[in-house]
Amino acid sequence: MVHSRIKRKQLEEASSKINVGPVFLTRYEKARIIGARALQISFGAPILTDISGNSVELDSMRIAEKELLSGILPLTIRRTLPSGKYQDIPLSWLAMEN
Repeated sequence: MVHSRIKRKQLEEASSKINVGPVFLTRYEKARIIGARALQISFGAPILTDISGNSVELDSMRIAEKELLSGILPLTIRRTLPSGKYQDIPLSWLAMEN
C-alpha cells in the first residue's frame, strides 16, 4: 500500500512536468534508446552498470536494457507535436512500465 502511494505521488509529479505525451516511456522510445545505447556499447562506449561475473550479460542489447531499467542513462527524449511544439524530457522524469 505504501509502495502504491509513493508510485502515485511520483506519477503526479511527473505529469505536472511533462506537457507533451504520456508520463510513461513508450515502447517505441524504449526500443530506440536500447538500440542506440547497444550500438554505442558495441563501438566501445563505457558500460555504466556492473556486469562482473555474469557471462550472460555480454550481449550489448541486454546490457543496454539493464542500464535503461536501472535508470542510470543520462539521456533526454524529445517529444514533438505536429504543431511544431516540443519538449525535451529527461529519462529520470519518465515512469517505466513493467
